[in-house]
Amino acid sequence: MSDFKTIIYEKKHNIAYITLNRPRVLNVYNIKMRDELYQVLRAIKDDAEVLAAIISGAGEKAFCAGSDLTEFLTASSPTSARKASSQRNIWRDFSEIPQPLIAALHGYVLGAGLEIALFCDIRIAAEDAQFGFPEAGLGIIPGAGGTQLLPRAIGQGKALELILSGSLVGAREAFNCGLVNQVVPGFKLLKTADGIARKITAADPGAIRMAKQAIVRGSDMSTAEGLEMEKRLAGYYLKYKGYRLSY
Repeated sequence: MSDFKTIIYEKKHNIAYITLNRPRVLNVYNIKMRDELYQVLRAIKDDAEVLAAIISGAGEKAFCAGSDLTEFLTASSPTSARKASSQRNIWRDFSEIPQPLIAALHGYVLGAGLEIALFCDIRIAAEDAQFGFPEAGLGIIPGAGGTQLLPRAIGQGKALELILSGSLVGAREAFNCGLVNQVVPGFKLLKTADGIARKITAADPGAIRMAKQAIVRGSDMSTAEGLEMEKRLAGYYLKYKGYRLSY
């Protein structure tokens, strides 16, 4: 998996590293990147050696400044567009990966770039990061999860403000509203993300996957339903490990 044109994929110490690699155009997400991410995400999901993954952007100016609308808005026909989307639904693949995903974010994190970040479980931002959804100003709306994931991350009111106004927020404001977990100097960004990934990979892999599943699935349940699911998952895994849940 080394002949990619728009991304770089590496695997070291049970950690997968995905780098969006179109720095000359601010790592803008295009159809080729979609297809290559599709391959990599499927590979990570099925790779028992990968215990965590980090996604970052090449260059100094952007993690990802959005989608290449000249490609995505000029499909040959609605039918072919729907077919391509169903065959390469990387947003579903992002949401179904059992391993923890860490986003290392710098520079512009806009549109599809912010949606990629929102699909990640942990988000670390460099001090120069700028976040936003400019779609409304272009006559479209976020279409890969932004209207659903952003309110879950920062609350409905702030999400409405950002999406409807198209305003950008800096790293510190993103931290204050819960969009990112940490803000660090740019030179510490990848090291910080790597440190978190290494802590995750040092834990029991099955327990990590079960905990992620419980948190992600439980976010759309009532508290009672979530507690029942948590007990079921905990009991299942303890039984698998040769123990019994007694509380």
